[in-house]
Amino acid sequence: MESAGEPHRVRMTPAARRIVEAAGRLFYARGIHAVGVDLIAAEAGVTKKTLYDRFGAKETIVAEYLAARDDRWRAFLAGYLEAAGPSPRARILAVFDASRDWSAEQGAKGCAMVNAHAEISDPAHPAYPVITGQKRWTLELFTELAREIDAGRAPRLGRTLLLLHEGALVAHGIGVLPDAIGEAREEARQLLAGS
Repeated sequence: MESAGEPHRVRMTPAARRIVEAAGRLFYARGIHAVGVDLIAAEAGVTKKTLYDRFGAKETIVAEYLAARDDRWRAFLAGYLEAAGPSPRARILAVFDASRDWSAEQGAKGCAMVNAHAEISDPAHPAYPVITGQKRWTLELFTELAREIDAGRAPRLGRTLLLLHEGALVAHGIGVLPDAIGEAREEARQLLAGS
């Protein structure tokens, strides 16, 4: 599967890396619109000139933050998929396991892509293809795994699994259920048992 749209990639110098890391912490904790470039520069220990020389605009930093987070997520998930072995059912459930563990490690504010989409709905924004691309990639992953179980039902099963997964991420992020991802995993397990 291809990665999300890539119009945003910037060559990462040490200062650029510090900018993206600082921005990522701030964006996830406070929200994208609430964080200005002055604060990002101060947290990264760089001047605003350095920030603008490297990225040109805050929108590019947002896209880089989300792309880097998506890269880390995919690498994290790959380990779970590999450990699950060849069974497509086990690999599907491994996505939920990875999401639960990722959420425990990365923060309790929910999915960074969903949170970003709440603030960025303009398809012209450089982060928009990163956000939507990550969700399309997840749908493709579930659909490919479902195809190994039942090729005829794969598109519908893939969509259902995506809805369970994404709903769990949102419910986890807003704290509606004590174990939203675990409950979604159980629903997916029961759904797959009937397949």
